[in-house]
Amino acid sequence: MKLLRDWSVRRARMLWQLYRRVCAWAPRLQPVVRGLGEERAQGLLAPLERQLKGAFFDCRMCGDCRLSSTGMACPMNCGKQMRNGPCGGVRADGGCEVHPGMRCVWLDATEGDLRIAPGHTPTWTQRVPALDWRLQGRSTWLQAITVSRRAAPEPAPAAPAAPAPAAQEAVSALERACRAWHAQRRFIVTVEIAPPDSPDPRPLIERARRFHGLVDAINITDGAGANCHMSSVAAASVLTAAGIEPVCQVGCRDRNRIAVQGDVLGAAALGVRNVLCLTGDDVSQGDHPQAKPVFDLDAVNLLHILRGMRDEARYASGRPLEQAPRLFLGATANPFVAPFAERVANLERKIDAGARFIQTQFCFDLGLLEDFMRAVRARGLHERAAVIVGVGTLPSAKALRWMADHVPGVRVPEAVTDRIAAAADPRAEGVRVAVETIHALRRIEGVAGVHLMGHRNESTLARIIVDAGLRTPSVETEIA
Repeated sequence: MKLLRDWSVRRARMLWQLYRRVCAWAPRLQPVVRGLGEERAQGLLAPLERQLKGAFFDCRMCGDCRLSSTGMACPMNCGKQMRNGPCGGVRADGGCEVHPGMRCVWLDATEGDLRIAPGHTPTWTQRVPALDWRLQGRSTWLQAITVSRRAAPEPAPAAPAAPAPAAQEAVSALERACRAWHAQRRFIVTVEIAPPDSPDPRPLIERARRFHGLVDAINITDGAGANCHMSSVAAASVLTAAGIEPVCQVGCRDRNRIAVQGDVLGAAALGVRNVLCLTGDDVSQGDHPQAKPVFDLDAVNLLHILRGMRDEARYASGRPLEQAPRLFLGATANPFVAPFAERVANLERKIDAGARFIQTQFCFDLGLLEDFMRAVRARGLHERAAVIVGVGTLPSAKALRWMADHVPGVRVPEAVTDRIAAAADPRAEGVRVAVETIHALRRIEGVAGVHLMGHRNESTLARIIVDAGLRTPSVETEIA
């Protein structure tokens, strides 16, 4: 079966042309379908479609086939069922984060797409809507005959012409910082901390206050690494009540579209404004590997849904909200792993869906980041969203190598680990590398800021911010 899938990708252009001809011809069979009855036609076509498309494309019969838009590689084979591009966890050898022995579906999709349109941008430039699970197992051939499926992805919801005064007053500090970047090129600084394994909010507030006056916002992770902690919604609400600006991370791994909308609405009711939309890590690497992943949505469709709640005061179902939440939406990007050609297109879909700030994976490879930003600038994406690049440090070369080997999506060049391994004080050398990286990032056009990451390492991260000259500590700030 794999040989046939590979054959299909290699001949993507021929199959794409055949698909277009068949779709143009298929409606002529409508009288036959009317004569048989739609359910009987369904019973005849679905098994045949399952066999043929299963053999050539490893089709999963999702009922909303997008093979013609994804290089003749079925995106439903993605371990996270992502329909709008790859996750950030593609392994260094091209393996899937969830199924390491399988090549990332989106590498095949990119290859097939380039065969369809050599030298051009990917064909799946528009958002592919979230799957309607009621269609699973249904024939898309029958949809082509009856012309009942959508001809194109849904457009993003339009922004309201005149936001209500109350909504205008609720602009978050991070949104103001992003506006200041676009207007004055004031560098943005954010930091990430993990929520506690306790219902006591005081240690969380104490850790967050180490960054008083040093950052524009503090990210609260949402089950990072598929490990359980206090919920991001609750922890972000705790910080909001303490007068600290949070970014609430919301992942798709653990919630369906009903739960995620309810959680975000609840966070907004508690004063949380900034929401970072992400897909989520593979559960098999966390502390509950026996858990069932959900992945009802991908990050692009999550953004689209939350933007609809904010701008059109409606749920994904179309049911109206009594009042729209005020949200400042963000997303993630990973410029450091393949497929590189698809990363910027995926970023553009996220921005089209509503993301106005972007936070990246750890940057240890400045060359790859410069290539990424060159493509970002070519599409003008840096003017539509603030690109905030991830920077961090670990205490030893051993820890860096472990992260590079065990955290899919993180790339650490050997030159960096060798430098830290050879240092008399590896921890101090790691800080110097981070500071040098920040100085280099400030010289790259389009980089709007840095996002500091380091698990339970708040004092070191605060020191990096000060040593890099990003902010001056206030009297209350504790710098170790």
